[in-house]
Amino acid sequence: MSREAVIIEAVRTPAGKRKGVYRETHPVHLASGILKELTRRSGLNPSLIEDVVMGCVSPIKEQGLNIGRLAALDAGFPVTVPSVQLNRMCGSGLQAIQFACQEITSGDMDITVAAGVESMTKVPILSDGNDQTIPPSLKDQYHFVHQGVSAELIAVKYSLTREELDRFSFESHQKALAAQKNGRFDAEIFPVTGMDREGTTITVTQDEGPRADTSVEALAALKPVFKEDGVITAGNASQMSDGAAAILLMEKNKALQLGFKPRARIAANTVVGSDPILMLDGVIPATKKVLDKAGLKIEDIDLFEINEAFAPVVLAWMKELGPDREKVNVNGGAIALGHPLGATGVKLMTTLLHELERRNGRYGLLTICIGHGMAVATIIERLN
Repeated sequence: MSREAVIIEAVRTPAGKRKGVYRETHPVHLASGILKELTRRSGLNPSLIEDVVMGCVSPIKEQGLNIGRLAALDAGFPVTVPSVQLNRMCGSGLQAIQFACQEITSGDMDITVAAGVESMTKVPILSDGNDQTIPPSLKDQYHFVHQGVSAELIAVKYSLTREELDRFSFESHQKALAAQKNGRFDAEIFPVTGMDREGTTITVTQDEGPRADTSVEALAALKPVFKEDGVITAGNASQMSDGAAAILLMEKNKALQLGFKPRARIAANTVVGSDPILMLDGVIPATKKVLDKAGLKIEDIDLFEINEAFAPVVLAWMKELGPDREKVNVNGGAIALGHPLGATGVKLMTTLLHELERRNGRYGLLTICIGHGMAVATIIERLN
């Protein structure tokens, strides 16, 4: 008998800017808080959870020593509930979903949690390694570059102009601001304690990143970061962020037996490798592969979440695959809302599920580019 992994609950913290509202928050507390909220919302007894799979891209310092296990213990889960931290770079959160799904479909488990966390404030990006940690022989073979340089190469390969990148980035902010104003994130967000600029304790209810004061003109005035005559700026790249998210998965029959209502099923998963220098356009073959695995065409998908690591990633993806652009990142993306690395995949899946439900859509596709040339992709089908 085939086994199907279904999503029961999904929740996330608001994303905070680096050195923003969560600057004094320990990442273990970000992660444990979201685990507690996941079980509270679902009504599940934590003792029934058979594994917690947690994405985290910089698993050292405050995020070291298996933050997944520490977060589960800090959440008050029984010591019998195991947990693991994984790192597939920016795809870690979505990889956590895929591994938690596979634990179910393999028959090993019936109830798992996929989660992700990152404090880019406490543990800055590249804290776990840099160009100097790669063996010289491997660098000689591949001539690795910074992801921002790869974004420049993508812009050249797909003939994308600075104006296009800045316009896309402005629209990301506008869509995110509209989503906040209209309460479209409210159901998926778990308000958490943070700190304002003056150091006063506050309850954080919205993502910190969207900027009402930005404009195409303001974005155009920013200087390129990676090349003197380049097109990538701080304004058309994702924001460095802090945050956490979690999803409860169950085997479908087990969920029904326990009285839980499945909200969506995992229809297809994939991960691919791509050119480690271009690095960021792996989302294109990943999308093609996951659509093929699901037996679907791009026009069958109701909503897309394409992680906005850099504006050229999404624009190249759209240019190559030709989706209905009105279905892509409908509430903005990481350029406006932030990219808390290890949490991003779970965060975006949470947003995708809630928006599918709001629109009464059927299929949603999420894909994320990954450092060193990889990409991960998942399709979900909403269940009535």
